[in-house]
Amino acid sequence: MKKHKEAKNRWGGDWAEKKIDAFSKYVSDYLSVIRRNPLLKTIYFDGFAGSGERKSNIQSELYEQLMITEAEEKVYKGTAERMLNLPKNAFFDFYYFADKDSESLSKLEERLSSYQGQLENELQFCEGDCNEHILELSRRLKRESCYFALLILDPFDMQIKWESIAALKNTRTDIWILVPTVVIVNILLDKNGELRNFHKLQPFFGMTEKEIKSYFSAEEEDAIQLDEKDTVKKINRQIEKIAELYVNQLKTIWANVIEEPICLKNPDGTNVLHFIYASNNTNTLKIAKEIIRSV
Repeated sequence: MKKHKEAKNRWGGDWAEKKIDAFSKYVSDYLSVIRRNPLLKTIYFDGFAGSGERKSNIQSELYEQLMITEAEEKVYKGTAERMLNLPKNAFFDFYYFADKDSESLSKLEERLSSYQGQLENELQFCEGDCNEHILELSRRLKRESCYFALLILDPFDMQIKWESIAALKNTRTDIWILVPTVVIVNILLDKNGELRNFHKLQPFFGMTEKEIKSYFSAEEEDAIQLDEKDTVKKINRQIEKIAELYVNQLKTIWANVIEEPICLKNPDGTNVLHFIYASNNTNTLKIAKEIIRSV
């Protein structure tokens, strides 16, 4: 399958700003709802905090497909500072910024050093695999019911394992998660649009190879019936089904999942990233729906 390298136009800029603006607005309204209960303690967890920079010799498949520039990623990864610059009444009791790359995390800690001491609790910087930190967080949330956590997980690749997401079941959590649908479809389909590599998707979807194969094989037949010569249509349909499948999986963990997530499209109109929201709180769900409609 042809990679989406034709997407050379800037994808960041306005869209990245809209994404951060929308998330910031959500956080302010989210905290106003949660803080109605003075007994609750709030946790903010950013699983891929980064430094706002990237090393030139490290590029994921998605970087290559979208031609993401360092300046664009800096805008995209500016969430940490925005969270700490919200109005004084919009603050969390605990902030956790995680990243696997120690150098990136050190740079982020340096950049945020001016905020240390300004908040009730110091910022925590957690090096290592995000999945391990999510599992640790889930254990804490289950031990101590007074905690309510908001997670943002926005990697550009398939680093998130389903077992860590599933560990958050029956916890007081809201989550925004980025699903790299174009990366997944490039694993799933070969250059002729034929299905393959189901085993590589197992850790991401939390399904057996047989279940994944059955799901996508059925959709491939439908796509062929629509137009068996139109490979682009088949690819687009499979990308949509990837997002739908992940939404359905999230529904096994959270009571409320946004059916139509925020999408990032490349110039040919293909959805390449899906930003999905899930929660057990109907009040915060209403907030998310209103904000997503405005993006």
